[in-house]
Amino acid sequence: MGFQDKINNDLKEAMKAKDEKSLRAIRAIKAAILLANTDGSGQEMNEERGIAIIQKLLKQRKESLEIYEKQNRQDLAVTEREEIEVISRYLPEQMSEEALIAFIQKIIQDTGASGPKDMGKVMGLATKSLAGQADGKTVSLLVKKLLEV
Repeated sequence: MGFQDKINNDLKEAMKAKDEKSLRAIRAIKAAILLANTDGSGQEMNEERGIAIIQKLLKQRKESLEIYEKQNRQDLAVTEREEIEVISRYLPEQMSEEALIAFIQKIIQDTGASGPKDMGKVMGLATKSLAGQADGKTVSLLVKKLLEV
């Protein structure tokens, strides 16, 4: 079953179950995929591109959640939390921090990176290799921390 087929099947199941929070989140994913398919880039929708789209949606929801919490808008924050929960289901399992540190240390060792000036080189390889398995913000913080030593 392909990436888009899974989204479509889950949408049907959510409709049958009248699961409003899942419907909202899956419709957002479906809309983002439709937008990506018609953006004129000619790129085919595959698993990798789908994960990138879902990561972007998740990041948007997390940023909105942060804003709503700062403004004490719990009614809106609840909606964002629900959507984050549903959207997260479509990402691969996230790496633990220990595994992430070990992976980044290997990249640093392989590239011969020695300081903050090599952060771009390490980040490029890390984000490409860890697509969907780790949050970019977390990876960035860990790379920065490991390169300062």
